[in-house]
Amino acid sequence: MGARAPLGARHRSAIQETPREDWRRRYPLFPRLLFILDGTSPAGIETRIHALGAAARDIALAGFLREVPVLAAPLTDLLRHGPAAPVWRPVHKVGWMHSRHP
Repeated sequence: MGARAPLGARHRSAIQETPREDWRRRYPLFPRLLFILDGTSPAGIETRIHALGAAARDIALAGFLREVPVLAAPLTDLLRHGPAAPVWRPVHKVGWMHSRHP
């Protein structure tokens, strides 16, 4: 039989390993966070998208926004053109959004 690590060493290595969430094994990229905007005029939609963008500049969200694309679309555009149409606008304007998440 092979040599076994002492109990203390096995315990330390188990603690040092970061547990990987189960969903990350199935989804290597976090799904998009989508905002569907309704109940206002086109100008109001623009105001809401700008407000979401301002909130996205919060330094506390920087790590999250590197991992998760945040997009917004007016409900009227979704109903008229469908969710696969180019109606989604990035809330946080970063180049990786379109390259990593078509």
